[in-house]
Amino acid sequence: MHLLNKIYLLPGLHMLLTGLGMITGCACGQKSDDERLRPHYLEFSTSAELHAFFAYRQDAAPIISGHRGTIEGGMPENSIAGMEYVLAHTPAIFEIDPRLTKDSMIVVLHDATLDRTTNGTGNVADYTWQELKKLRLKDREGRITPYRISTLAEMIQWARGKTVLNLDKKDVPLAMTADIIRRYHADAFVMVTVHNAEDAKFFYDDNPQRMFSAFVTTPAALLAYERVGIPTSQMIAYIGPEIKASNQALYRVLHSKGIRCMISAAPKYDKMETVEERAKAYRQIREDGATVLESDLPTEVAEALQN
Repeated sequence: MHLLNKIYLLPGLHMLLTGLGMITGCACGQKSDDERLRPHYLEFSTSAELHAFFAYRQDAAPIISGHRGTIEGGMPENSIAGMEYVLAHTPAIFEIDPRLTKDSMIVVLHDATLDRTTNGTGNVADYTWQELKKLRLKDREGRITPYRISTLAEMIQWARGKTVLNLDKKDVPLAMTADIIRRYHADAFVMVTVHNAEDAKFFYDDNPQRMFSAFVTTPAALLAYERVGIPTSQMIAYIGPEIKASNQALYRVLHSKGIRCMISAAPKYDKMETVEERAKAYRQIREDGATVLESDLPTEVAEALQN
């Protein structure tokens, strides 16, 4: 695995890759001015390196996933600026939302309509890229920002050598998604979310090195992926948005196969009223057994898990 300078698995916990292997950094937690200013980039040269990064181990450090990038710091969701903001504070991967324009350009917006996240109105699919590129993105409070909509191609080119993108499924045909990953030679740092084994098989047949974020809420769901030939070494498992007793049996099955489990804090725990309540919830997710934590507030998660 080739990493830019250092990978900061969590703020204050860093490992430097050398020709002899991973060497733990100074336990004192002190950082130079240069280290504090350097973005926390992740760089992968091959799909095999990406698979190894996501492999579950008992001592695995948690991976933070920014849901739609972030909504922190006055940044709009699904924006390059938002992701740069996060990487200035902590290493993270990012779940993003590709959608199609009227002229079949793939842009990155969560909603099918423009109203909530931009200063436009109406359906994304009713506008061409030339029209959409004139709009500005809104922050979480609905304020118009200086930032504009990105195409998926722009975001992939930005992400190379910096992070991992996880492409959620909206209205982009599977073949178009596979094509753009191939066109930009991005399999070492772009993965796909799949909700079922059928979609996973399509992507796997297209490229047997594909990395997946798979919906796996039951052992039967995992079996469905295995039956169509998806290697367990090439997936993380999204098990849902909650800490609950039934998670434990699922963790045992998934962990025994080397699969990291992900819980998303976005639907519930991110909405808790205070920073303290949220921090407690993030730590409980980690203690529950999840080693990928998805959140609208990734820098808050990093701070909580450090303490």
